[in-house]
Amino acid sequence: RIGISCLFPASWHFSISPAGCPRILNTNLRQIIVISTLAAAVSLLYFSVVIIRNKYGRLSRDKKFQRYLARVTDIEATDTNNPNVNYGVVVDCGSSGSRIFVYCWPRHNGNPHDLLDIRQMRDKNRKPVVMKIKPGISEFATSPEKVSDYISPLLSFAAEHVPRAKHKETPLYILCTAGMRVSQANALTTKLNNVMFLDFALNCPGVYAWIGINFVLGRFEHIEEDDEAVVEVNIPGSESSEAIIRKRTAGILDMGGVSTQIAYEVPQTVSFASSQQEEVAKNLLAEFNLGCDVHQTEHAYRVYVATFLGFGGNAARQRYEDRIFASTVQKNRLLGKQTGLTADAPYLDPCLPLDIKDEIQQNGQTLYLRGTGDFDLCRETLQPFMNKTNETHTSLSGVYQPPIHFQNSEFYGFSEFYYCTEDVLRMGGDYSAAKFTKAAKDYCATKWSILRERFDRGLYASHADLHRLKYQCFKSAWMFEVLHRGFSFPVTYRTLKTALQVYDKEVQWTLGAILYRTRFLPLRDIQQEVFRASHAHWRGVSFVYNHYLFSGCFLVVLLAILLYLLRLRRIHRRAPRGGPLWMEEGLPAQKGPVPS
Repeated sequence: RIGISCLFPASWHFSISPAGCPRILNTNLRQIIVISTLAAAVSLLYFSVVIIRNKYGRLSRDKKFQRYLARVTDIEATDTNNPNVNYGVVVDCGSSGSRIFVYCWPRHNGNPHDLLDIRQMRDKNRKPVVMKIKPGISEFATSPEKVSDYISPLLSFAAEHVPRAKHKETPLYILCTAGMRVSQANALTTKLNNVMFLDFALNCPGVYAWIGINFVLGRFEHIEEDDEAVVEVNIPGSESSEAIIRKRTAGILDMGGVSTQIAYEVPQTVSFASSQQEEVAKNLLAEFNLGCDVHQTEHAYRVYVATFLGFGGNAARQRYEDRIFASTVQKNRLLGKQTGLTADAPYLDPCLPLDIKDEIQQNGQTLYLRGTGDFDLCRETLQPFMNKTNETHTSLSGVYQPPIHFQNSEFYGFSEFYYCTEDVLRMGGDYSAAKFTKAAKDYCATKWSILRERFDRGLYASHADLHRLKYQCFKSAWMFEVLHRGFSFPVTYRTLKTALQVYDKEVQWTLGAILYRTRFLPLRDIQQEVFRASHAHWRGVSFVYNHYLFSGCFLVVLLAILLYLLRLRRIHRRAPRGGPLWMEEGLPAQKGPVPS
């Protein structure tokens, strides 16, 4: 029996008897208590999971939204009136000319796991702040005293766009990457050391390009997202043998007119077939840390970069023509033939479109060509140019190449990889070897007159010219052989994307350069953020854990009620079964006469 009474009006006084209500306090009470406890625990667990999921899901969604917002605002004019915006300047001293790039970034957010949010500065017209001059800086190697005057227009251009109040704190990096010998670089360094910081990064453009591409793709943001691929990494230089799981980075393939380059992360420790191969690999594997704390391995990477001179599209065609010219002349001399010496008896070139006519002129001699448009024969003819060897883990010309885990990798193909697939064949983007081969075969086998007609009707890309149409068959076969035979990509590989831009913007290697060079700048902002966070720590703790505190209190109160009910049941069991009626009804005992 449970009696409930308090200082309320008399009509509110009531009692509950087991005989007049459902038999809650009967033999099933233990089961009810167990079920109620389990239900409360499950509710608490569910409530906690919902809170955690909402918290981290919101962080993930916020990160994605911020990334999308960054892409949109990246094309807006830079707010030069904002005092929290910092600037950096990079000069790319190339072989044919020099370009200056101005970059900017807001204050670091104070999180040591995040990199600076660097982007290219844009002027009032929302155009990137960049300027190019000619000739290349290597022209002044013999007269280094003129270099200051040569660089001056570039620096003046940057000074006009960077706010004057920021001039003293704006870092300047002059990076010379090509067309210059080390002795020439040293001569210019000696001259300019008292004027500016000069760094000749002769072997770094491939690494910088890899950094820039992956930064734009968001692969350095180590936040768990359901739609992001991950990879197991053995951190280079780490004392711990345990691997970590982080976002998978993208490799890059870049085929220009003269050279071809490949760069990708090597997540696992590599082995070598010989000591000679190990020595070569030391110059091809770059280990670096993009983080501001050298003791943190979250941003430590091991990247393989190899550049192959003579394997660009135009250089390869020149090598091909030199070989067929020399071999044809030699055969004519030995066999007494006249192949290619007249237009009526041309050399049949399988790498040119069907029925097109071309000429090779060397040493006052002319070799006449006519295309047969045989894509398969062209590929077979180009295979010896790969210079492959039988040694394991090698690529073009027998150069060492660490294994690629093709089942868990992603690559982007730029320059000729994009032009070959898009300009004429109109299939840029996701690469399929089967579809590309079919399209290339059809193009090569099409008569030149029909290709010209299609060109005149504007059916190809706007920047495709007759030179592209003429050598599209050759370059398609060359690209295919370099990719699948040279770099050993399987024909079933489906995670190669050919592109001209990333997120609608051209990514320069200078972006990766300034990301690496400014990696220690966030330390000051991080220290300030730690100082502010230490004063507001208790607020954050109470805000985060108040949900758990409420749930815990709710569970304790529920258990207390159940234990109280159990205690009442035990008391009720101990009471005598046949007690007086006043005990059953809860009435006061009746007093009898007092004996005298």
